[in-house]
Formats: sequence, structure tokens, C-alpha cells
Amino acid sequence: MTAHVVNVLLSGVFHASILFLVAAGLQVVFGVQKIFNLACGSFYALGAYAGVSAVGWYAGVGGPPALFILPLALAGLAVGAIGIIVERGLLSFVYDRDETFQLLLTFAVVLMMEDAIRLIWGTSPRSTSGLYLTYGQLRLFGAVVPVYNLIVIAASLAIALSIGWLLTRTTFGRIIRATADNREMAEALGVDMRWVYARVFTLGTALGTLGGALVIPATAAMSEMGIELIVEAFAVVVIGGLGSMRGAFVGALVVGVLRSVAISVYPELEMLLIYLIVILVLVMRPRGLFGGAAA
Repeated sequence: MTAHVVNVLLSGVFHASILFLVAAGLQVVFGVQKIFNLACGSFYALGAYAGVSAVGWYAGVGGPPALFILPLALAGLAVGAIGIIVERGLLSFVYDRDETFQLLLTFAVVLMMEDAIRLIWGTSPRSTSGLYLTYGQLRLFGAVVPVYNLIVIAASLAIALSIGWLLTRTTFGRIIRATADNREMAEALGVDMRWVYARVFTLGTALGTLGGALVIPATAAMSEMGIELIVEAFAVVVIGGLGSMRGAFVGALVVGVLRSVAISVYPELEMLLIYLIVILVLVMRPRGLFGGAAA
């Protein structure tokens, strides 16, 4: 019984670790640019396919299997550079438009990205051919846990701490927080909004693509995986609060663990349980657990 509970909880935390990366990117973009980026799911899918391709190339050149996580993560981060293309080429023209227009534009990016993925990689699922157990398994409280899951959990926690350090201890972080609090005042003090927006959106995109790359040894890359992820990311930001990085962390844990518990007990309740929590939060605390007045 104990082993089963540990398996369920660690599976939930692993999913939460991936979900946090995507939600953190979503939160930082909303916090600064006030855009709810629906394309976060598409960036996640793009990172997954890029990760599959990178690992396939790495295996083809005879790289040691134990180091496959390096090209996997680097591919996820590198493909995040598409964020600056989307921001400069599309979003930069709609910052002063109605929020509904911005939302529709990011949804259009979702559709374009989905078609681009199908054009490049096709419609068949892609996987990393059994690399998931490369690092072996570990026994914890009677449960057998893939070491790769623990590596991803640790990496996600390290990234969360790094984001906290970036936002509170660096000059760029102070500029981000100042822009999020009062864009007009930051601009009056000489902050280049084009520079800030481009970097923030690229950072948010890279977090999403990295999440997609890291999840791929545990699952298969599919063109529709981005659409499914958008729903969960939306639940995370509603529960945690729009614009709150701490909210993204807590919300991802709630959604990840609840999803794992539902799959273990009664799979048909997987999404219903998450929606019930979202409704409860919206009724009891509309701004989310850590959302501020601006949200």
C-alpha cells in the first residue's frame, strides 16, 4: 500500500515538474506583457519533437547513452529561440490592441505551430526508443521509481530557484518587476520596452520548450499534445493566480498530484477533478491562491 502511494505521489510530482516549467513561462509573460499566451502548449509540443530529433541524432553519431539528457535539454532550450520571432513578428503589433484580439492571435499561433509540426515531423507519434530507463530505477519506501523522474524533479526545482534568483537578485529581474508593476513609469525611466518584451517572451518560450523536451523520454511526442497541455496550464494559473510564480509552483503541484491520484483511482475523473478544483478556487478566491489585485 505504501509503495503504491509513493508511486502515485512521485508520478504526480514528475508531471507537476514539467507542468511548472510551462506554467512559469506563461506566468512571466502574463506578468510583464499582460498577454495570456495560449501558444505555450504549442511551444511545449515543439520542444518535445525537437528533443526527439536531437536524441535521434545523438544516438546516430554514437554518443554515450548516459549523456542523452544533454542534447535533449539543449535542443529544448535552443528551439525556444522561436519566441523572439513570434514576439517581434506578431505580438509586437498588438500590444495596444484589445485583449480579445491578443488572445485570438496567440490561438492562431497554436494552429500555425500545429500545422508546422505536422509538416516537419508528420502525424505519427515519435519516441526516444527506450531511453527512459537509461539511468536505472531506485527503490524508495518499497516503490520502484525511474531515476530519470528524480532528475527532472530536481532540475525543475533548480530552475524554480533560479527564476526566483533572477527576479529578485539581478538587474534584469528588477526591470522585469518594475515593468510588471508600472510599464509607463519604467518606460519614463528609460527602460527599452522592445528589449524587455523580446527577452521576457523568449524566456517564457524557452521554459515551455524545455518542459516539452524533458518529458519526451517518458512519453511519445504527438501533434495534439500541445492542446492537451494548454488545458492543464490554464488550470495551474487559475489555481495559483495569474502572474504569480509562486502560484505556478503550487498550482502545478496541485494539478500534477490530483491528476496522478485520479488516474490511479478512477481514470475517468482525471480532468473532471481538476475542473472541480478550478471551479472551487474561482468561487472561493477568484484571483487564485497567490494572485494579486492586478490579476
